[in-house]
Parts: sequence; structure tokens; C-alpha cells
Amino acid sequence: MNLSASSVWEKCLAFIKDNIQPQAYKTWFLPIKPVKLNGNVLSIEVPSKFFYEWLEEHYVKLLKTALQKELGNDARLIYSIRMENTLGNKIAFTENIPSNNRAGMLPQDVDAPLNSQVTELKNPFIIPGIKNLQIESQLNPSYNFENFLEGDSNRLARSAALAVSAKPGGTSFNPLLIFGGVGLGKTHLAHAIGVEIKEKYQDKTVLYIAAEKFTQQYIEAVKRNTRNDFIHFYQILDVLIIDDVQFLSGKTGTQDVFFHIFNHLHQNGKQVILTSDKAPVDMQDIEQRLLSRFKWGLSAELQLPNYETRISILKNKLYRDGVKISEDIIEYVAKNIKTNIRELEGAIISLIAQSSFNKVEITQELAQDVVMKFVKNTKREVSIDYIQKVVSDYFQMDVETLQSKTRRRHIVQARQLAMYFAKKFTKASLASIGNQIGKRDHATVLHACKTVDNLTFTDKQFRKYVEDLSQKLTL
Repeated sequence: MNLSASSVWEKCLAFIKDNIQPQAYKTWFLPIKPVKLNGNVLSIEVPSKFFYEWLEEHYVKLLKTALQKELGNDARLIYSIRMENTLGNKIAFTENIPSNNRAGMLPQDVDAPLNSQVTELKNPFIIPGIKNLQIESQLNPSYNFENFLEGDSNRLARSAALAVSAKPGGTSFNPLLIFGGVGLGKTHLAHAIGVEIKEKYQDKTVLYIAAEKFTQQYIEAVKRNTRNDFIHFYQILDVLIIDDVQFLSGKTGTQDVFFHIFNHLHQNGKQVILTSDKAPVDMQDIEQRLLSRFKWGLSAELQLPNYETRISILKNKLYRDGVKISEDIIEYVAKNIKTNIRELEGAIISLIAQSSFNKVEITQELAQDVVMKFVKNTKREVSIDYIQKVVSDYFQMDVETLQSKTRRRHIVQARQLAMYFAKKFTKASLASIGNQIGKRDHATVLHACKTVDNLTFTDKQFRKYVEDLSQKLTL
């Protein structure tokens, strides 16, 4: 009976599939290709040395049993590793390595310990966490859709997130970029998508990682000469969630490797979710080819929650914690903490703690005391409306004049200064700043900021305007 490499490997796969978890089978065995059968020696091609090392460390006994069932007790296995250049393109050679003899499989084929042929597995993948034969998602289950309350400020982002979690990789929201200021719920929403996907599609490989951690892993991979393993690891994911992607700014090597990973995932219908404190148009020192990919899907902004949403957030937080507070105190906190959700919840936690530790009732006076200290110790975010008022007063004009279409020099300069300080002191996008200061576009705001920078260096009087206004806005 003539046996082929494909037929032998198919029978091995059937045996292996019955003896391991579906996710592990999909991740570690489906990508393997049978190459050649020479007598009782089967050669298989694996994507990388990392892949080979993982098989040898965790599945060598299973491979031995499967192969001996088909080829007898003298069966032997050789790995063929397709080598890649640093750009991830295939080049025309492979490296053949016999299976390790730790399981007593191929003693006659190993002339030296395998560790002398390949480096020990100490790589970036320890950080995402690979345990129990599966890739751990690094998701926080407490960040879910149930406790992410919908309001006008987040409706688009939340709806898009729900659509993605229902059909990852199957909507036009790929990538989904969620952006907004600090503490508005970007990370919460990103985790919620991952948590929902894991509940609905248990066979999908989901990974959440901060961009800073991703960068550290890449640097480590370059040091250890395992760049291709790093790329392959991320390419086997079904859903990749990268938090604070703006941290890739200026890191050309990390951007390059992420570009290749992104392309592979997107082309294969895998879902990419990104968060950022800026809209793509406002990201600086990010390669244009990467920015263009960020814009392929949907960019959804999280804005400051309005009063009604703040009330709902506080009530939900109190309900989850099993605490009851009077309506007037909830309203007082919601009226006075406007900056972001994190600070809003922080204030209510402080209020509960003060009451609990000091064994006193939560009264209006206690609420005022806690909120006053909390607001005082929290860095105040200047609003665009406030900036326009300060600049208008300084130049002795009203806000309507500042926002008008007139091209008179002193009004144009006042308007440019308002845009400059809005970019400096707020988290608003350039498009949002332009829209609020006279319905201008983001290019006008960018030009205004450059003009202010230039005039500050060349015009003594203008420099005084900048210094005076900076002092007024930071008091």
C-alpha cells in the first residue's frame, strides 16, 4: 500500500483532534503542512521556530503516539521551518530539525541536544500569557456592556462595539477605532467587545494588549532575534485589541511590524480594535500608510457625558455596590464632577469610604466636603468655551466676533490664539476645535497652531499675548 505524506498526516490529525481541545488543535495543528514521507520518516512544515518549540514542549508525546499508529514504532518526525527575512517575505530555503528525543521518539536522529540548535524559548509571548495550551485573552470580565451605560456621548461607539462583538471581522467596522479623552471609557469598551466575543465564540482567539506593552515585546523580540516569531504569534489571533495606539507615535520599527500584522489580520477577515486619545487626523509621527488603515473602518468618538448620563452612571455604580444615597446628593455630585467618568466614580467611591470609615451618614455637607476636595485635587480641564471667553475678553471683543468670518488682522489672531490654546489645554480633536470656534475645518486649526508658534518666536508683542493668556488660563 502506497502511503503519501498527506494521507499519513490526515490520519495523524484525526487522532490528535480527538485528544486535545478544539482551540489548541486549531492554533497549533491546522497551520502545519505535510511535506514529504520517506519510508518511516515524515517531514512537516511549521511556520516558525517558536511554533516548533511550542509543539516540542507540549505535544511531542501526542505526536509520537499519532505517528507510531500510522508508521510503526520506528516512526520518525522532522520539522521543516520556513525561514523569513526581516520584512516578513518568504525566501527560498528551509531549516530541517529532527524532533527532540525527550519523549524517546527519535534517539538515533539527534546527535546533540536540541537546545544547541535553537535558542531557548524566552520570548515576548510570556507577557500576553500562554497557559493551559491556550492564549489567554488578558481581558477584564468586569468591563462589560452591562455596566457601560449608553448616553448621547457614547451611543455611536457603543453601538459599533456591539455590532463588532456580534460579528467580529464580518462588519465594515474593521478596524474599529474608539477615541476620546482620559477616563471616558475607551478601555472599558475595548474590553467589553473582547469579553462579549469570548462568550459568543469560544473558539476564537482574542488578545487585549496595551500599545506600550506591544512595543516592549517587539523590542525584546528584536534583541533576541525572534522578530518573525513575534509577527507569527500576532498573526494567529482572531481578534486583536490594542489600547492607546497613540503610543506607537515616533516608534518606526514597531509601526512597521504592526503594519504587517494589521494587513495579515485584515486580509484574513480577523477583527482589529484600537483605542486612542486622539482621532487619526490628529495623530502625529504615525506613518501615513498606517493612518490610512486606521481610517478603513470606523472611528467613533467618546465625548464628555452629559448631566443625565452622569446621573445614570452614579446610580448604576451605587446599585452595583449595594449602596443607597439620596437623590439630591447624587444630583449634587453629577453637577459638580463633569470632567470624566473615572473621576465621577472616584468621587462617589470617596464619599462612600468617608461615610463607612468615619461611621457617619452621607449628608449634603459630607458630599460638599468630599466633592470640594476631590475637585480641588483634580487637574481642571479647561473647556473650549472658557478659552474663547478668556481670549475674547482679553482682546475686548465678544465671542461672536471671535468666531465670525471677518479677516481683520487682530480678530484673526485672536481666533488663532483660541485654537492654539484649545489644542494645548483640551483633549478635543482638531476637527472638534475648528467646529466649535467658528465652524472651521481641522486644516484651519492646524494652520493656526503653526502660525502662533512662528509668531511667538518672531513677534515680541504677540509673544506677550501668548504669555498673558497662558497665565490667565492656568490660574
